[in-house]
Amino acid sequence: MKAGVRNLVTIFIAMLLTVLLPVLPVQAARPELQIEIRDHLFYPSVVKVPANTKIKLVVINRDPTPEEFESYELNREKVIMGGQKAIIFIGPLAPGVYPFFGEFNPKTAQGKVIAE
Repeated sequence: MKAGVRNLVTIFIAMLLTVLLPVLPVQAARPELQIEIRDHLFYPSVVKVPANTKIKLVVINRDPTPEEFESYELNREKVIMGGQKAIIFIGPLAPGVYPFFGEFNPKTAQGKVIAE
């Protein structure tokens, strides 16, 4: 390719990017929530999230024993070893209440996600 043609192509691409970049969608950061497991309890036990939005849920197990984050309504289950953390993506959720529990300690480890 001759230098003149190459310069024209470079100028055309630069002009095209100048026009297109402002209209390209910018991806916003995904909302992130953190829940801790301590003494076989979830802290906080109730989390509110925006409806119709995908959420990154970070679950940190501060206990020395494993726990399983489980929710039939969210269709999620994840074993989190003691002292470890897990990332669980949920949603987008319709407005409503979505309970979750710790499978290994279901009587104490309970919580809910409220999408509003």
